[in-house]
Order: sequence, then C-alpha cells, then structure tokens
Amino acid sequence: QVQLVESGGGLVQAGGSLRLSCAASGRTFISTLMGWFRQAPGKEREFVAALTLSGGRTYYVDSLKGRFTISRDNAKNTVYLQMNSLKPEDTAVYYCAARTAYSADSAYNMNSYNTWGQGTQVTVSS
Repeated sequence: QVQLVESGGGLVQAGGSLRLSCAASGRTFISTLMGWFRQAPGKEREFVAALTLSGGRTYYVDSLKGRFTISRDNAKNTVYLQMNSLKPEDTAVYYCAARTAYSADSAYNMNSYNTWGQGTQVTVSS
C-alpha cells in the first residue's frame, strides 16, 4: 500500500506563503492521482487541487486558482502545494490524498481517493 505524510503547515500572517509537502512511501507506483483537500473547523472537507502522476494534468478549485499551485517531484515521491497570498479563510487542516485503485469519480471528488495522510494544520492570522 501507499503511505502519505504531510508537512509544511504552520502559522503565517495574511499575505504570506507556505509550501506543503506530501511524501509518499510504499507502493507509490500504483498511485495515479494525488490531491490536496482542506477542512476548516465546523466545515466539510473540500477539494483544493489535484495532479495526475502520469501526464501531470492539474485540477484546481476555481476560487484558489492563481494563489495555489500543485506540483510534484517524482524522484522524491513528493507532491507539493505552494500557497501564496494566504488569507485567514485559508485556515484549515490540509490533507494529502492518493488514488491507488480505479475510481469513476472525478479528481474533484473525495470518493476518488482511497489513501489519506494525517493532515497538517495551516493557520493564517489577520
């Protein structure tokens, strides 16, 4: 199986930047899609961005396009989420997810992913 470990979260002032990392280990070659989701207190988990590992196609939630960028380093089995111009409403626990089995669901759908990391807290102060 695949294991995911997120890192890079923390406390940042509004307008600042953070880069989250998601390191994959185990049978990483079976992953076809990697995604980032976030969950703010009292809210449902929501899609942020995703990337296919074969063709590098990216997906973003419209509201975050231009501020957040997903990327990968295949040699390190790591996916990144660069977050710029952070706002207090970006405060959430950010989760990395992987799809390691076939799913008919789209990259935007949580159900498309079957492996999750433990999450990393991002707090943006005003």
